[in-house]
Amino acid sequence: MLTTLAYALAIVINLMCLLIGARFLLAPLAAATGYGVPAKEDRAYLTIKGLRDGTYGLLGLALLIFVGARAEAWFMLVVALLPLGDTLIVLRNGGTRAVAFGVHFATAVIILISAALLFAI
Repeated sequence: MLTTLAYALAIVINLMCLLIGARFLLAPLAAATGYGVPAKEDRAYLTIKGLRDGTYGLLGLALLIFVGARAEAWFMLVVALLPLGDTLIVLRNGGTRAVAFGVHFATAVIILISAALLFAI
């Protein structure tokens, strides 16, 4: 049961990274608004964010499939730094506390839970 939960959560998180990355590539201005800091014409930077998020999703899936749960756990532990940084970016750039904590900080917590579950199996 714990193994199934750990793997399922890791897969969902990685797939969400792929979806977020795709959204930033396909609809960058709308994705930036959803991120919590609307952008005007910074499409190049939004594309970079899309590529970053998508790459992390692919890397996470590759680690899980080809290396295993322990490698994925370390990956998740490190990747949790990204939404923590996103929390600060939203707060420092006029975004709402609701988005900063309700989206980004909550994401970091979920990723850390995923890491803990993966370390436990």
